[in-house]
Amino acid sequence: MRTNKFYGRDWLSPEIDYSKEEWESLLMLAEELKTRYATNEDTTAILRGKTLYTMFFNSSLRTRSTFAAGIQQLGGFHVDLEPGKTYTPARKGFEVPYKTERICDVARVLSRTGDAIAIRMYGAPAHWIYGFAHETMKEFAYYADIPVINMECDKYHPCQALADMLTIKEKFGQFRGLKFVISWAYSGSTAKPFAVPQSLALAPSLLGMDVVLARPRGFELDPEVTRKCHEYAMQNNASFEETDDMEAAFEKAHVVYPKSWGSLEYFAQLDKNGRKIRSENLEGMKDLFEKNKHWICDEKKMKLLDKNGIYMHCLPADRDMEVTDAVIDGPRSVIYDEAENRLHAQKAIMTLLMGGRL
Repeated sequence: MRTNKFYGRDWLSPEIDYSKEEWESLLMLAEELKTRYATNEDTTAILRGKTLYTMFFNSSLRTRSTFAAGIQQLGGFHVDLEPGKTYTPARKGFEVPYKTERICDVARVLSRTGDAIAIRMYGAPAHWIYGFAHETMKEFAYYADIPVINMECDKYHPCQALADMLTIKEKFGQFRGLKFVISWAYSGSTAKPFAVPQSLALAPSLLGMDVVLARPRGFELDPEVTRKCHEYAMQNNASFEETDDMEAAFEKAHVVYPKSWGSLEYFAQLDKNGRKIRSENLEGMKDLFEKNKHWICDEKKMKLLDKNGIYMHCLPADRDMEVTDAVIDGPRSVIYDEAENRLHAQKAIMTLLMGGRL
């Protein structure tokens, strides 16, 4: 675990780019750092003098607070490059006519003065184009000489996924033999990114769980993601299934993760040359949402779980839409343990990618 093979690498789509063994190493380190935090052990020498730059193009509570607290608990510094107070980095071919600076210039400058760049972008800041934000992060990574960390884009949320896997390991002690259900759920707020569901289909599959993706028709994930989930399931002698029956998916599940996301059909699309060939249709997406209001996690559905089954959500949850209060505030909910684990998982990521001294 304590080698330099992580040092300097990016954390953009680790559910695909990092091996099962590397995820296990990160989880081990997260557990160690959590123990050291609980026992008030001083960890400020780990990243002493290191600087983390963050760029939030979307609102954030858990991600912003845990990255800021985490780097400081490890002895480093956090600098928030708040959009609106700095020039907005522009991808080649997508320049806004004012207040912009090419990503190639921004990445190179920050590489001279800091030790990692962490970015959150999806939705409107990414022009409602599926994949635009992820490509933006890849462009940062291409030009930066320091690690680039994905704090959530339109395709992946690997920081959330690592924290969730840590939570499951704490609750069950293992991954093999567990049934993990990532399910679509209704929300009045449409056009949500695919980052959480796609990461929470990939990561459990990578680690050997039996994964079920439950969604109404029209809410399928990126085919590239589901192909990879099937590949991981075969490697681990496990299973990956899709269904449009929420109740059937919940049967005997050990973990259920009901979460809203958008429909690929209604996002904007570019051709291979970067030209927009389809505009977003948010009203059409809203109509599709309204047809599936019955996709809610309630007490009746929770009774279908394994006797030790748990409810998870990345938060913020849309109460009385995605989930009832009785479930999210009930004895099977582990949402606050899960939220706390964002701190420890991200400290492990920063430690290994930024050259921490353990």
